[in-house]
Amino acid sequence: MSSTPNKRIIIGISGASGVIYGVRALELLRQAGVETHLVVSKAAEMTLAYETDLNLKHLRGLADHYHSMVNIGASISSGSFGTSGMLIVPCSIRTMSEIASGVTGSLMTRAADVVLKERRRLVLAVRETPLHSGHLRTMLNLSDMGAMIAPIMPAFYNRPQTLDDIINHTVGRLLDLFDIDLGIVKRWKTDDEAPITE
Repeated sequence: MSSTPNKRIIIGISGASGVIYGVRALELLRQAGVETHLVVSKAAEMTLAYETDLNLKHLRGLADHYHSMVNIGASISSGSFGTSGMLIVPCSIRTMSEIASGVTGSLMTRAADVVLKERRRLVLAVRETPLHSGHLRTMLNLSDMGAMIAPIMPAFYNRPQTLDDIINHTVGRLLDLFDIDLGIVKRWKTDDEAPITE
């Protein structure tokens, strides 16, 4: 893996399906030496049990720092605590909507609100479909506020062979948004860049 400058990123894992994306983000950031601050919703804890064989203790062990959802006084709730931003992966519609409203009732949404007000990078990996017009308006409002909406959608131009290939590529593209290149994304090449074979 390629090296990346030291960074500090908040990782939020909410209760939408696709908890493995959050797990993989933590694994890859740990390997890259990026400092992570993790906050996990109660619904995400349930999803972790439904979708994986992992438990919260294992998940917490992947992060450098773990913060309880109810600890509104945690470091990540203050703008004076410097970070490169926050990635919520997966991001539920409920979490997204709470951030958009500005009425932040948990540490996860408070931290996201702080990231927005400090003009840092907030990436919401929304994992929901189909979307009604209310969802779409909320996404537009968040985009206008400075958030990046990055729905979890698999790419196939890289010809994935396994589920891990799909997960790694998706997480790699999410980390691209923080200028973190771990060498796991198969980049698009045009025909004239492809190697010549005869």
